[in-house]
Amino acid sequence: MMPKDPVMLLSYVNTQLRDFYPSLAEFCAAMETEESDLREKLALIDYEYDEKTNQFV
Repeated sequence: MMPKDPVMLLSYVNTQLRDFYPSLAEFCAAMETEESDLREKLALIDYEYDEKTNQFV
């Protein structure tokens, strides 16, 4: 289960992307979550997904 707090979610997602998933799409598929929902939640704290670094920055 992913954290609900946006800051904790950011940390969790970036760690998962770094350690286990080569892309946001693969992470979302594994977690059974919509990529657009995740992007929207993290945009609330001014973070966007960067494909080059495979993390939210």
